[in-house]
Amino acid sequence: MEEKEKPRLSRLTAIITQLQSKRLITARYLAEKHNVSIRTIYRDISTLEKSGIPIITEEGKGYSLMEGYQLPPILFTEDEANALITAEQLVLKNKDRSFSENYSNAITKIKSVLKYSQKGKADLLADRIYFGENHKYEKSSNYLMKIQSAITNFQLLEIEYLSLKNKLSERRIEPFALYSNKGNWLLIAFCQLRNEFRAFRIDLIQKLISKNETFNPHDMTLEQYFELFHKK
Repeated sequence: MEEKEKPRLSRLTAIITQLQSKRLITARYLAEKHNVSIRTIYRDISTLEKSGIPIITEEGKGYSLMEGYQLPPILFTEDEANALITAEQLVLKNKDRSFSENYSNAITKIKSVLKYSQKGKADLLADRIYFGENHKYEKSSNYLMKIQSAITNFQLLEIEYLSLKNKLSERRIEPFALYSNKGNWLLIAFCQLRNEFRAFRIDLIQKLISKNETFNPHDMTLEQYFELFHKK
């Protein structure tokens, strides 16, 4: 009996952490994560609820924790949280499984102590960052944090951009996603001047201003962007 209770106790603890790390999580995800049946997850959720954990059930969608419920007394700024999410995507590309899995587990614990409003932004940013192969050192810039914040807050940006042909232009852009390719950070954004999506190398941005204006989110995933535009 004692040997059976140990893995369940460990699983219950992990479920609490996973519930804290996301705004919404499904029973199927938890079942696959812990290699148990969905029925077992239902029993686990019931046990946690009876123990006083404020779990909210959204029928047909999943589970979440009551807003404001937080065990560890740790708070991160939005820039700190964004930096952690960016690092996670890079580490997940590492060829050493033990390194990537342990880092991913550590990040899950860190996500669990983010403020409620930060969790959705963290999930969004994780889906909007892509790392390609990098055979050279990253080129530096001072705008990555501002761009990340603009992506998650759907905030309009004004930039001065110096093209590879040495032409300077001013653009109003709606930032969509980031990816790194061949040592360069690129920002995918809808350019209001050209009325289409464009990719801007961040190291070629000469000036960036975050406007107090928002835009409507683009109904498209990063994968769909690559399918529609990147292969052209």
